[in-house]
Amino acid sequence: MTPTPTRRNWLVGGVAAAAAVAGLGGALWQTRSDAAGTKLGSDFWDQRFDRPEGGELVFTQLRGKPLLVNFWATWCPPCVEEMPMIDAFFRENSANGWQVVGLAIDQPTSVRKFLAKTPVNYPIGLAGLQGTEMVKNLGNTAGGLPFSLVVDAGGAVVARKMGKIEPADLQTWRRN
Repeated sequence: MTPTPTRRNWLVGGVAAAAAVAGLGGALWQTRSDAAGTKLGSDFWDQRFDRPEGGELVFTQLRGKPLLVNFWATWCPPCVEEMPMIDAFFRENSANGWQVVGLAIDQPTSVRKFLAKTPVNYPIGLAGLQGTEMVKNLGNTAGGLPFSLVVDAGGAVVARKMGKIEPADLQTWRRN
């Protein structure tokens, strides 16, 4: 049965409406603050990650100051695009107590090669599959990248964002 033009229009309109609703829902989720104020427990602060250059990134050492955690991968174009902006944020705000950490959900070799060509000043941890679980536990059940989490000095979640960080996001977070 071939759809008639009227049926086809309804079908196309229905698909477009569903896509619009899904897009709106995704946009609202990206900036949601329903868990704002939720204090992170020891399951978060006890995390440890190898660093690409050697050594360890220990989350307990990050407590007590505002923290931006950015989950990324070398194969993720928006992740790579936002890294220079995150690096500039770190350089501009670290003297004011801000900490920034990148957690790579990727193969260590790929991360090392990428950082050799595109270095950043903020610490990077090699999260691998552990990072995927961490992302889901932090509210990003889809596991999409990039994903960012902002934590205040008291250890409470201030913001979550799935998708590429924009300059306005950083300005808003800086004020918290």
